Amino acid sequence: MVYLYVSMKVDYITLSIPIFFILIGIELLYSLKKKVQLYRVNDSVTNISLGIGQQVTGVFMKTALFYGYLYLYENVRFYNIEQSLWSWIILFLGVDFFYYWFHRLSHEVNVLWAAHIVHHQSEDYNLSVALRQSWFQNAFSWVFYLPLALIGFDPIMFLTLSSFNTLYQFWIHTRTINKMGPLEWIFNTPSHHRVHHGSDPKYLDKYHGGTLIIWDRLFGTFQEELEEPHYGITKPLKSWNPLWANFHYWKDLFKMADATPKLSEKIQVFLRPPGWMPAVFGGPEIPAEIDEKTYSKFNPKTSMLLNCYILIQFAIIIGITSLILFKTSELSLLQLAIGVVWILTAISGFGALLENKRWGVGTENFRLMVIPLILFLFTDLPSNLLIFVSGMAYATISIFVFRYAQQRHYRFINSEKT
Repeated sequence: MVYLYVSMKVDYITLSIPIFFILIGIELLYSLKKKVQLYRVNDSVTNISLGIGQQVTGVFMKTALFYGYLYLYENVRFYNIEQSLWSWIILFLGVDFFYYWFHRLSHEVNVLWAAHIVHHQSEDYNLSVALRQSWFQNAFSWVFYLPLALIGFDPIMFLTLSSFNTLYQFWIHTRTINKMGPLEWIFNTPSHHRVHHGSDPKYLDKYHGGTLIIWDRLFGTFQEELEEPHYGITKPLKSWNPLWANFHYWKDLFKMADATPKLSEKIQVFLRPPGWMPAVFGGPEIPAEIDEKTYSKFNPKTSMLLNCYILIQFAIIIGITSLILFKTSELSLLQLAIGVVWILTAISGFGALLENKRWGVGTENFRLMVIPLILFLFTDLPSNLLIFVSGMAYATISIFVFRYAQQRHYRFINSEKT
């Protein structure tokens, strides 16, 4: 029975990757035609990098998390719910209902917010932001759906509807669609979700539904979009490093807990809402209104040539990531681990380069120089000799192009300083 369910699993998110990039491309072309800046290279690369990281680290968790639901369904379920139109409708409502509470608590409990915060860090709002995901959120989000397994909803039905709940939310990350009339009464729309990503005090912690907005109306988290929000978090991340994006809030929490003398308050640091602080830190923080006169987005300057180099390399990384995701079942655990580490090294290095950090140069050089070893582990020589030679050529050319791009970049930075 277990084998049957695992063999039937379809990763709808992975299958949708090409569609995501097609729609991002369309939105980008629209912004160029209308001469509206919706995308920045640094922010978009970081958003997609975090999505890449979430997908490749999730390779090691997806089956285990599915087994949690499957185990309860097979051993503890209360009823046998047959597949029918009504059971699909009820499960759709159930998935969205439990998503609402998972999402709401991820905004109201610090230890959950530490993971979910990643999705809200971007100061832009476009379709690439939909791909900006925490690498650790899936480790706990599945627990919220376990009542559906106990009730007796089939795991494949659950997997299908939870995937489409996620997929639905992709298109609402856009500024190109205004309010949608009566649809706003029932469904989550771009207008609603823009509010959700706002860092203005009146917009904080609003709209937690996935597909439907009815839960927000019922449970008091509804807020009309009055004017376009400022996007991001109340204390901007100010980094393009995907590793730092995932860990910075955890560091803040542990630092605060360590400096708090009372054990009860140490525990509260993790369980209270974001902004709460113990008395030794001055008590809870009240988010301040954003001053348009002083407001500016994090945007270190980089040369066009370096940006072009990063974009080309990033496109290659996206292709390799997609290949690994589609070929996961054919790769050994060692190959998967090496591939994931290499990809995470790449996206971390790109982030550092976009911040003008020196260690980004060393990271990128290291990534390129270990390609021969990666090829040796992933290719079956001599039958795949062409792939090996092509990979070697790619690594060699990239090293020389990167060196040239860096030299030109340093000249650009120095000219900006003078």
